Amino acid sequence: MDLLTIFLTGLLAGALTCLAVQGGLLAATIAQREEDRLKNNILRGGNALPILSFLIAKLIAYTILGFFLGYLGSFFSLSIKSQVILQIAVAVFMIGTALALLNIHPIFRYFIIQPPRFLTRLIRKESKSKSIFAPAILGTFTIFIPCGTTQAIMALSIASGNPLSGAVILFAFVLGTSPLFFILAYLATRIGGILQEKFMKLVALVIIILAIFNINNAWALTGSTLTLGSIWREAYCTFSFCSDTSSGAVAEAFTNEATINIVESGYSPNNLSVKAGSSVTLNIKNEGGGGCTQSFTIPTLGIQRVVPLGTSDTISFTAPKEPGQIAFMCSMGMFRGVINVI
Repeated sequence: MDLLTIFLTGLLAGALTCLAVQGGLLAATIAQREEDRLKNNILRGGNALPILSFLIAKLIAYTILGFFLGYLGSFFSLSIKSQVILQIAVAVFMIGTALALLNIHPIFRYFIIQPPRFLTRLIRKESKSKSIFAPAILGTFTIFIPCGTTQAIMALSIASGNPLSGAVILFAFVLGTSPLFFILAYLATRIGGILQEKFMKLVALVIIILAIFNINNAWALTGSTLTLGSIWREAYCTFSFCSDTSSGAVAEAFTNEATINIVESGYSPNNLSVKAGSSVTLNIKNEGGGGCTQSFTIPTLGIQRVVPLGTSDTISFTAPKEPGQIAFMCSMGMFRGVINVI
């Protein structure tokens, strides 16, 4: 996932999924400070300072955690098959978490990972402190109680295989959670039970949508050209005119050597034609692509090359003897293209 997608994931789902645990503890800290203010007749002040203290400490803690997770991931590399299994497992976990939030069945409570009890007692004890440092300590402790979406992003930090990339990934995600988390935490002591229940339903809906998106990308990573995007395109083209390029039709001319540029929006060109049984050479140039687009992947051929920004690489293979289509994509299955074997 590129950093913008990670940031938006934090903005749309991360803050909501963490509100139930982390938001409740932060609200308890704010309530203690409010109680102290009333007892000592202190002039009313905003609750922004303890919330900012909590969020800044949380951002720093997760960035450091991402650095170590990326360092851990540098010792191994996942195969394409392992990536597919991991993405599907994460999606199943997210759906289970959503169903648990909706109270569909008691069995789904097992998808909610609970921290060790001694950590829970320590964190709750600290949340009762009236010190301005209490929210900061609490924000640091949240790395021990990561929410469902956060756990998926932590796995992504490990998969990056680079300490700096891991740190930036978690930084972008936690930064994305901060605006909504600030608003919800500020209103936490004023939110009634009915409104909180509606929030949880919204959380579940967002998680399920992201899980379906994840499963679709994992399916694309198997090499299949049948995805939600292709189904939608075929349905759209059934009722309206589509050019050959938009419908993915086979081009008339074929080539045995081509240059594919990695750009911000994916791959250009993203539709090539080669002769069946011929030797094919692809020159991959990264002119402006970040995130997962740097990992150029051809699943059916078992090829995956990481091409960092500003570099290039060459991939050679023998095209299948039977006509058909070979899908290529990024390592998350998000940005795709096709090689037509004719």
